[in-house]
Parts: sequence; C-alpha cells; structure tokens
Amino acid sequence: MRRKLTGTAMAVALLAVTACTGGAGGDDAAKDPGSGADTSYHKGTLRVLASSELSDMQGVLDQAEQKTGVKVQPTWTGTLDAAELIASGKADGKYDAVWLSSNDYLRLDPGAGERITNETPIMSSPVALGVKAATVQRLGWQPDQVTWSQVHQAVVAGKLTYGMTDPVRSNSGFSALISVASGLSGAQSALTDADVNRAKGKLKEFFTGQKLTSGSSGWLATAYTRRGSVDALVNYESVLLSMNRDSDTGLTVIRPKDGVVTADYPFTLLTSAPQDARESGQALTSYLRSPEAQQALTEQTFRRPVVPSVRPAAGLATDKRRELPFPGSRSVADGLLNSYENQLRRPSRTVYVLDTSGSMQGERLARLKDALAGLTGTDESATGERFRDREEVTLMPFGSEVKQVRTHTVDPGNRGAALDGIRADAKGLSASGNTAIYSSLREAYSHLGGGGSDAFTSIVLMTDGENTAGSKAAEFDSFYAGLPEDGRATPVFPILFGDSDRAELEHIAQITGGRLFDATSGAESLDGAFEEIRGYQ
Repeated sequence: MRRKLTGTAMAVALLAVTACTGGAGGDDAAKDPGSGADTSYHKGTLRVLASSELSDMQGVLDQAEQKTGVKVQPTWTGTLDAAELIASGKADGKYDAVWLSSNDYLRLDPGAGERITNETPIMSSPVALGVKAATVQRLGWQPDQVTWSQVHQAVVAGKLTYGMTDPVRSNSGFSALISVASGLSGAQSALTDADVNRAKGKLKEFFTGQKLTSGSSGWLATAYTRRGSVDALVNYESVLLSMNRDSDTGLTVIRPKDGVVTADYPFTLLTSAPQDARESGQALTSYLRSPEAQQALTEQTFRRPVVPSVRPAAGLATDKRRELPFPGSRSVADGLLNSYENQLRRPSRTVYVLDTSGSMQGERLARLKDALAGLTGTDESATGERFRDREEVTLMPFGSEVKQVRTHTVDPGNRGAALDGIRADAKGLSASGNTAIYSSLREAYSHLGGGGSDAFTSIVLMTDGENTAGSKAAEFDSFYAGLPEDGRATPVFPILFGDSDRAELEHIAQITGGRLFDATSGAESLDGAFEEIRGYQ
C-alpha cells in the first residue's frame, strides 16, 4: 500500500513542515530524530507521535500539565505515516506514546500489536459533510435525512462539488473513503474486496465531484475558505464546526444517515516506553477523561466527549448515526486506496519548476536528481510510492531562464515509458546560470493555460537561492492577479532549500494559495518535501 519507512519515507513521516497558512486542525512542524533533535527521555515529559490535527488540543494539554505535571512533547505527523513508523519499530526509544485519530489502520499491520499497549479513547469525531446553506436549499435536502447515495446523485447531476483530503496520507480522507465506499456498495458489515469492486462504478462517478484535495484537514479548510469554489467539504465534524466558529463559513454539517466512520483518538502507550513514561501516560489519560478536561476539549475543539456525564458542546447533534466498521484486512484497505489513487480520483497535472542555477552544482543537484528519481518508484511500486496512473508531470528546469520543458503522462497500460523518461530527464539536469524564479513561474502558469482541465493542477517550485534574474516579485504579483479565475486556482508549493529566501517563498505560497515546505534540515529532507507535497496534488 504505502512505502515502508525507509530513509525517504522516514523523512515524510517526520518532515519539518512550515505552513504558510493556518486553519482548523493546523499543521505544526515535526522534528526528525535523525536531524539532531533531542529525543532522549526526560522524566515528566511524554514524547508523543501525534496526528497533526491535534494541535488544537494545546490549550487542554497546557491545563493538563498544570494539573498533573505531565508535559506532552508532540511530533506532528500524518496518521497513516505514524502507523507505519510504529509498526516498523523505528518509533521505539524515540517516542513514549502515540496519539492518532484512530488506531484502526495501525491494527491492520501484524507487527504493530506487540508495540502498543493501554489504548485509551479520549474523544470522538465522525466524518461529516459540510455543505453551503444555499446548496442545501437548492438541493432540497433535509440535513438529518441525507444519505451517501443522495450525495452521489447530486454529484452525478452536476449539482455538487466538494473537497476532501488525500486518503493515502490523511486519516480523515481514508475514513471518508471507507464511509463513501460502504454507503455506495450497500455493505452490511466491514468492507470486503467484493464490496469495493461492486461499488467502483459509483465511486468513480462520486469522485468526479472532488475539485479540491489536500494532505491535511487544516490546509483543506484554509483552501476552502480562500477559494470558495466548491459546494462542500468532506472532513471531520469537529473541523467543520471549528470552521464555522473561526471563519464564519456557515456550513451545514451533515452526518449521512447510512453511516460514517468515527475517529476515537486513543492515547496509546508504546511497549518500549520507560516505566516512568507509562506512569505519566496513565496520569495524563486519567485527567483527559475527567469531567473538567472533557468539557474543555468539547467546547474548544468540537470533538465529542467519551464520558457520558459530560454534555457535548453546543452545535453537536445528539441523534444517533450508524457507525461503519473499518476494513477487516490489510488487503481490502490496500485495494481501496490503490483504486482511489490510480483509478477513481481525478488525475494530477503538475509542473515542477526546478532551480538548476550555478549554485546548485555538486551535492545540491545530486540531491535534486535523487528526489525526482524517488518519485518514479518502479512499475510495481505500492500505492503512494510513485507518480499516479494518468498523471501529467512537466519538468521545467531553470537558471537565468527556463532551459527546457519536458512533459510525461503516466499511461496505466505502459507506466514504464513515462517513469523512465522522468528518470532520464532528472539524470540529465545540469547546473548553470542565475536564478529567474518569477519568470519561470510565469512560464509554468502559461504552460498550464487558463484552467478548464479536469485534473488537480499545481506547481512545485524548488530553489536554493533568491531571485537574481528576469521578472521581479511585483511583476509576478501583477501577472498572477491578471490570470483568469481558473488559472489563479493553481497553487504554488515552494520548497525551502539551501540558501533560498523564506520570506520570498512564503509570499509566493501566500498569494497563490499554496504552502511552504521546509527541506533545510537533514540530508533526506528534500526527498521528504517532494513526497509530502504529493498529498496536495
């Protein structure tokens, strides 16, 4: 399914990411233990590998520290990446506990069971659909009666578009995928391969309505607020309600009547944790399940308390909904994700604007070549390890100007041709010239055209320096502002590398609606940045 945690994937799981924008379920930086961060155990401090969306629990955790003396030192990461890090044993000795939105995926790995203990659910939040009020009225929906089949019918009729996170990298997306597949297949229990196969036609139709993708729940919320171009979001109920509170989005939150998957956020100790850490973990979870903490977390984050005596926050509906089970086997999960990645979702169309100026000579250029080659995987690579089927990949290396434009499309019937071509182009990169960042970005937008493509389009900018040639920042800003609306919907994802200017790249990400990725810490971080961006393409 996903890459086992080799050096490159380790960088993905623990990549130090800097977001240019905030939002519900924000994405904080994660420190890679291999980059020199202090990962040794200190009494009273729990080293916790945590889902990035839990950054909104900081207020409750500060309160917990005052009450218990236990400090949580989080490393924010994606749920599925964290699960594989634990199952591989690479979390042993570096972390004391894991706090994910769900342990269901973790349990599918036979090597994970012996590495975790004391799973304590802290709160819950179901997958839900947040729909613009005007769209609900236009569709004539009764929110408490909507089913996934009705959502599917609205998409097929061209009356509903939505955003959803990437299931390969985000648990909210994976939970949504399971919910939709269960609803459209009519599965009466845990999904089977037969259920998935039976529903593929409807699922492909359903995902024609997905017009916005993301690697995290937080960025998805931010992108929705910025663009306003889709009718709905599939996300956690807590994220949708937080958006209504923080951004006044006015979404009607719908939990489809035929069932959803719910995150239960179990705080889980690792069997490798020192005894002191286990005692601290037990003290922390006891407090987090206290009425005081449960009331605070539901009011601050809109997650549902697990203690029956605590009243859910205002806005959380109390009517029951069918709880859908997680797939019972790894093969079903693998098959579902592979189908989504390579068949069901809209294809990707990406321009890689690559700095090959003179300053890239030597090790930096070698790292760039390796990072690009890593994205090609092999013809038999598992889900998430290579460019997707049907994906259009354009390499646009530049120095004082764009040096060449080479486009490859991954044909499902002959993947090797495109992947070999990308490898050959990467191998042939050479360093020369100055650094024309803005002129090259303008050429990338021109290459993509004015929009209208039935693909997720994006631009990845990798540079190791400041702009020294061609257009200036103000000229690019004017150019971007003059693009048609469809053209402005293409975000730029800059990668901070070498001696590049953080402020310059943050500005590019901000005006285009992208996100800045940091590849300055650790020898493998450029590989990690390229792979992390995959969730946003």
